[in-house]
Amino acid sequence: MQIKDKSAVAGIFFGYFIMGLVDVVGISANYVKADFSLSDSVSSFLPLIAFISFAFLAVPSGMLMNRIGRKNSVLVSFIITLIALLIPITGYTFPAMLTTFALVGIGNTVMQTSINPLLADVVPENKLTSSLTLGQFFRSISSAIGPILVTTIMLLTGNWKNTFPIYAAITVIGTLWLYKSSITERITDDKQKSSYLSILQLLKDRHILILFLALFAFVGIDVGLNVYVPDFLQTRCGLPLQQAGLGSSLYFTARIIGSLIGAVLLLRYRSENIYLYTMATGVIIFIIMMLFPQLYIALTSIFIIGLVCANVFSILLSLALQYRPDKANEISGLMIMAVSGGAIIPLIIGIINDLTGESAGMYVLLICLLSLLSSAIYLRRHKSMSKN
Repeated sequence: MQIKDKSAVAGIFFGYFIMGLVDVVGISANYVKADFSLSDSVSSFLPLIAFISFAFLAVPSGMLMNRIGRKNSVLVSFIITLIALLIPITGYTFPAMLTTFALVGIGNTVMQTSINPLLADVVPENKLTSSLTLGQFFRSISSAIGPILVTTIMLLTGNWKNTFPIYAAITVIGTLWLYKSSITERITDDKQKSSYLSILQLLKDRHILILFLALFAFVGIDVGLNVYVPDFLQTRCGLPLQQAGLGSSLYFTARIIGSLIGAVLLLRYRSENIYLYTMATGVIIFIIMMLFPQLYIALTSIFIIGLVCANVFSILLSLALQYRPDKANEISGLMIMAVSGGAIIPLIIGIINDLTGESAGMYVLLICLLSLLSSAIYLRRHKSMSKN
């Protein structure tokens, strides 16, 4: 299949940029925590509210695609996101921010479930992994800009919430762009036979289950670093919040670079090998960061971890979609359900931090990295066995 409408492809990639807006939850949680004098465990409920919808709405989002189509599902997600971004403009209260984070999570759930299969409709199958990685590149740009933009707006206006009108305008542009794009969607089998239970039963397949759990752990790492890197740099390295908040941008900047490198490497090398080597590197670097929390070691480690994490999401998702292409919508919903790891794991980290009075909860991320390394070993062996 050839790419017929480059404008449509560009519009989808712009959608990935909008998808990255959900990561503003990380730096926003730190400002909301300070504004309303919240504890770590209470403030950790903010990413929980934003990401818990992935646990309950990802599979229904896959079913929604079967009813209204992939493009329309993405448009619905943009509209929900826009509503969420307008709420803080009308009034800044703790309940209002809870509502904002909840709607951002709901919009992002529908968006992530539908935009990946939509991209598969407009790119050749042999370039899907590389294209998904390029999509994550645009998402990482958005994620990296977020903390920088919030800090800049804070310095210029004294009000970090002035970021939301900018994000709202970006979402409007993306909505109009995709709406005017012409996309021919693939027709998948058994549209009327899919149910919530039948989709969940896909987890009985060991291969899909391992991919699901790996994605759950990875998103937990991704959100956990986004939320708690500023806290780690404050408690371990003594940085003030405004400077420590840029640690999240460092991580996402590394992901931008890693995504570009990955988009090229994934065209030449097996994704299972790249996944294995990057996860082994990530485990080693994270251990070094925790054992030697000097500022330059911490910043270097955060950057390297961002590099090795850059392609994990796209690799896991593409392996799942290619494993059962006849169930692309259902598997997309199932895999995006695993994004709920971004709600559960940061909550665990926050509780441990409250109990210990320091950043000990970061060791939860090490456990997640070790689980990813284990899944990488399995996937490489599975690939080798399938060839024999």
